[in-house]
Amino acid sequence: MGLSEAMLPEFDHEMANTRKSLERVPEGKLGWKPHEKSMTMGRLAVHLTEIPGWVSITIEQDSFDVAPPGASPYQPPKANSRKDILAMFDRNVAAARTAIAGADDKKLKKPWSLMSGGKVIFTQPRIGVLRSFILSHNIHHRAQLGVYLRLNNVPVPAIYGPSADEGTM
Repeated sequence: MGLSEAMLPEFDHEMANTRKSLERVPEGKLGWKPHEKSMTMGRLAVHLTEIPGWVSITIEQDSFDVAPPGASPYQPPKANSRKDILAMFDRNVAAARTAIAGADDKKLKKPWSLMSGGKVIFTQPRIGVLRSFILSHNIHHRAQLGVYLRLNNVPVPAIYGPSADEGTM
């Protein structure tokens, strides 16, 4: 079994769980945030849609510069509704899954770098980037969204086991 074949079940599982959380984002609360330093709920939800969108970049490019010298910095996408968020997420997940499925072990073992202003932030083998910068990053922000949901009295979905709101999976 190749690396991509081993990763796809985990990717599918985590993306399905993320979608369950995004489905709960309440309309009319996209501008809500728990603290002045926090992202709004809408920005956090969009960030969760962006993360799988970075898979193709990770596999197809050797690096990505969020603020390339002499060019415009990366601008996150915007969404105005839960429907827009879910559509963006579904497109990005489908493209990510295709990219992972098409990557061979040789490609996944090659280094990839995240950069800012021409300076390297980190370099890892692509498979490591998929595990940390994509999956772990997604899990981190999905948990953050769970807190946002709880603070807005929105039932938090069961993810790895029952939640306080859902006794079963």
